[in-house]
Amino acid sequence: MALFGIDLGGTKLEGVVLKSRENPVPVCRMRIPTEAQKGYAHIVSQIVRMRNLLEKESGMQAIYLGIGHPGTLDPNTGTIKNANTTVLNHQPFDKDLETALGIPVRLANDANCFAVAEALMGVVPKAVPEASAVFGVIMGTGVGGGWVLHGKVRNGRQGISGEWGHNFLDESGGPCYCGHTGCVENIISGPALERLLEQRSGQHRSLRDIVVLAETQQDPAAQQTMDRLIHFFGKAMAVVINIMDPDAVVLGGGVGNIDRLYTDGKAEVQKHLFNHRIDTVFLRPKLGDSAGVFGAALL
Repeated sequence: MALFGIDLGGTKLEGVVLKSRENPVPVCRMRIPTEAQKGYAHIVSQIVRMRNLLEKESGMQAIYLGIGHPGTLDPNTGTIKNANTTVLNHQPFDKDLETALGIPVRLANDANCFAVAEALMGVVPKAVPEASAVFGVIMGTGVGGGWVLHGKVRNGRQGISGEWGHNFLDESGGPCYCGHTGCVENIISGPALERLLEQRSGQHRSLRDIVVLAETQQDPAAQQTMDRLIHFFGKAMAVVINIMDPDAVVLGGGVGNIDRLYTDGKAEVQKHLFNHRIDTVFLRPKLGDSAGVFGAALL
């Protein structure tokens, strides 16, 4: 059975048809603008349009549709929360889509889609073929994550499974937009690292530049920023591993590209584990920007 998936972003909708779960080869793939500024009803109509375009291009019919989206579908209220595409918040998104499309819909946030794509058709099957528990991490503008257990996304009782970015880490992180203080996201996200460098040096630099300056030992403030990232990544990730003990962790997002996370970062995690060694495998993602839409189809 062909798998239809749509990744809903703030500026674009991306759609894909995969041949089957057993053979997830793209049959077709396309993009159209989200046009979120036109409102909630327009987003729903754009998703209907994308489904129709995918059916026409592939010559196949969608029986189900997986959709990756910002925010979370709250299983208790049946509405979206925590979406930065704010017109989605407080809306019964899945029900409205099923009414408009006439087929069943499965929703998951973008981190969960990333996780399921890498767990089922990305880096994990070859690297850790026996993996039954995979934690897919997004470390970029924000910090999030998603769990895939025995090949299925775990959403959680409140729809917040994997949201390690809003665990408490250290008071130095300061107030977070979520209303708490000292969140992981406020300490090891890309913008947090850039803010720290600026505070210490008086200069604003991109994360990419900070990494290069630290690696070439040209800037003490850049080195301190990277050292702080490694220190707090170890503390934050150890909490996740102590609780769920995944077989593999896939590090996505811009911060996840930093080489030291896979060496010094892993060693720092071990310092805080309830174990004398670390067997968790840390992996670089394979699918790049395809992970979101492939993961949506695999829902």
